[in-house]
Amino acid sequence: MTRTAYEAQPRDQLLDGIAEEFLHHASHGRRLIAVEASTTADAARFADDLAAALAARGQSIVRESVGPVDEAELRAKVVEPFRAGTLPGASADSVLVVDGQGLLDDAVRGIWHFSVWLMAGGGLPHSGASVIVDVTDDAAPSRFFYDYCALPPSVNRPGLR
Repeated sequence: MTRTAYEAQPRDQLLDGIAEEFLHHASHGRRLIAVEASTTADAARFADDLAAALAARGQSIVRESVGPVDEAELRAKVVEPFRAGTLPGASADSVLVVDGQGLLDDAVRGIWHFSVWLMAGGGLPHSGASVIVDVTDDAAPSRFFYDYCALPPSVNRPGLR
């Protein structure tokens, strides 16, 4: 598996870069971002910080933590109300930032306009993520790019491609 990393950078700079990239690709409308990590605390903290970076760029933010994902429940309680504009805080031009477990599984990863996978230590990448960040050094994370053609199927959880 081939991996290329940017040099570690201060956390706020990395978050700013991710926010800018997301806004470059999805600048208007109701947009959805998923943040997943091996620990819920890492995912929640990163999602909070990414939401703050987007808010600093004038974005209206709706923030949700969903825990382990059940597709039907996620769609019924979070995604559909957000898209309909009935989720508290949702507007015609807002960003929903969600953290949870299983957000990048095959059943739900098509929901998101953008996604972040956080790994630490010897963690493995997730081929369904828009952005992969190594948060082993939380103050100075690194962004990674992987050659997914060289990625063995065993890297992702069962049921993922």
